[in-house]
Amino acid sequence: MLIGFVPEIFSNDACAILRAMNQPVIEVEDLSFSYADALVLERVSLVIEAGEFVGLVGPNAGGKSTLLKLILGLLEPQAGRIRVLGQSPRQAVRHIGYVPQHPSFPRDFPISVEQVVLMGRLGIGPLLGGYRKRDRVSAARALEEVEALELARRPIGTLSGGQLQRVLLARALVGEPRILILDEPTANIDQRAEGDVFDLLADLNQRLTILLVSHDIAFISAYVGRVACLNRTLNCHPTQAVDEHIIQHLYGGHVRQVAHGHKL
Repeated sequence: MLIGFVPEIFSNDACAILRAMNQPVIEVEDLSFSYADALVLERVSLVIEAGEFVGLVGPNAGGKSTLLKLILGLLEPQAGRIRVLGQSPRQAVRHIGYVPQHPSFPRDFPISVEQVVLMGRLGIGPLLGGYRKRDRVSAARALEEVEALELARRPIGTLSGGQLQRVLLARALVGEPRILILDEPTANIDQRAEGDVFDLLADLNQRLTILLVSHDIAFISAYVGRVACLNRTLNCHPTQAVDEHIIQHLYGGHVRQVAHGHKL
């Protein structure tokens, strides 16, 4: 049985060192970005410290996906700057685990869960020769940590929405990141599975810095330490300060908060 999946790069010591150095994990400063003549981000600033769990919320077309792409190094800032672990995003991308909103492969593709998770090891180690034994051990450990080891041999197309999210999370973890970024990780799963995923993220936050995109402010407020509200411009609030006035200002119109609750 594989237990205690805490690679050295994942350890609590990494967060402690960054805190001692007083160096932010993610630092976005006066950032602006446009697509053609459409201004998407305007003078956005955001600092995320080691060990934080930050929720990024906002309306559709508010700039959330664009900001993630800039942090991941997929886009270049047009004004302002971004530093990740003290480096440019492209230099630091090796230390970021990313869980996309939608899988980047068709669900009917003939590939196993283990093979999907092993994709997270691409770029680690030799470029030729296929996966090594240590890669397969890491994949098994990642699946065990997200409580999905029993799914390793299953075809990816047979999984439920909640199972698929655990597998995608394992794929992000197997690369041994220091930062975890998730884009709407519970968008297509039921409420009980959503709670399970967030409980797992809360455990991972003991050793990883997490930035998570969501539309559900009421739900994530029970887990995150701060909420970053983005609609072209960005404002951060502690979770206890998020009220109906902030939500109406962010989304516009009349918005109701819905309390989540369920019995096992």
